[in-house]
Amino acid sequence: METTSRAVAQAPAAEGGQQAPFARRTVDGYLLADFPWYGLDEAFTGPRWLMQVGTAADGAVEHGSIGHGDEPSVRNEYVAAAAANDREKFAVVVTVAANPVRRSADGTGLLEATSVSSAAWLAGVGLLSFTWPGHMDHSLRDDWLEQQTETAWALADDLSGPEWSTLSLPVDGVPAPFHYRESEFGWVLAGTTGEGVHVGSYGRGMSAYGLGFAVIKDVAAYA
Repeated sequence: METTSRAVAQAPAAEGGQQAPFARRTVDGYLLADFPWYGLDEAFTGPRWLMQVGTAADGAVEHGSIGHGDEPSVRNEYVAAAAANDREKFAVVVTVAANPVRRSADGTGLLEATSVSSAAWLAGVGLLSFTWPGHMDHSLRDDWLEQQTETAWALADDLSGPEWSTLSLPVDGVPAPFHYRESEFGWVLAGTTGEGVHVGSYGRGMSAYGLGFAVIKDVAAYA
């Protein structure tokens, strides 16, 4: 899925492993989408914030992310999971338009279809953007990220594999199956909806087992 990102909240880590300040997000890209956006349902009463949208070469919005809870930062140094959970609790919901195989804007080729695996990969990579090991030498970080990104892709391409379990969560009030996995960095899940989109999610410090998803009625309210 060839996309570019706009209003990116997951900025590159700054010197010393610190997360660069969150860019002020704009709702414009979200309003251009021709599909509904998903977020956590009304059971979640904490902060909600815009992150980024991804677009195709022709500018069409293909996916985007909405954050919930604490705005996460890249760790300077990995600490025990329990301590990390005490410091940051967040869940990000990724909405991916369910697109079949289709021609590119210039008519010269085909664009890859999106699927639940697309949502799983975007969620996996999203989690990686906040998990730079602070003890790692800067010269090795690109190699680490490339390796972990390839691993996230391989896992997303094998949702029936042993790394994944099945979790039933409500989507618009109706139970739906999700693929779910945990790692030392947090958790990732992915499923689909009856509204023509796939949903991925990732987080840390918030249990995935109690989450529910619903269409966002007014995404502009998050700006």
